[in-house]
Amino acid sequence: MEILNNQIQPWHLESIGQEEVPRYVSFKGKPLLILFFYLGCPGCVGRAIPFANKMVYEHGDKINLFGIHSNFEGPEYTDDEIIENLALLHVRFPVFRDAGMATTFHDYRAGGTPHWVLVNKNGKVIRSIFGSDPNRALLWLDYAIAEELQN
Repeated sequence: MEILNNQIQPWHLESIGQEEVPRYVSFKGKPLLILFFYLGCPGCVGRAIPFANKMVYEHGDKINLFGIHSNFEGPEYTDDEIIENLALLHVRFPVFRDAGMATTFHDYRAGGTPHWVLVNKNGKVIRSIFGSDPNRALLWLDYAIAEELQN
């Protein structure tokens, strides 16, 4: 299954703390950016999470964004460890745990962490980008978000 040009697929997430797992219908009408990340990933912590925070700061009223902590590549973090680390990183967006450690990660054909999925306001996946290189993945994503917000 090719993820691009398809309607967004259901996700399989678990709550971390008090926040209820969202359903896609609550995001319709605005673009949605999903960040797959892992707290043990230097690119996630050093570049992807700050970029996602920047998107919330710059476009928070025009875009939906949430993170999915996926443990596909390392030891499992407890909810308390995730919450503590997210606070230290000043995360400005909701974060959920991937069910089964990496179920949604695999369903969305993520290439590793960080991995980004950009969905247009109609629920169509328009970008699926692996990485956090500022001059490649993040620049492409920044352009794609700006273009989508003009539509």
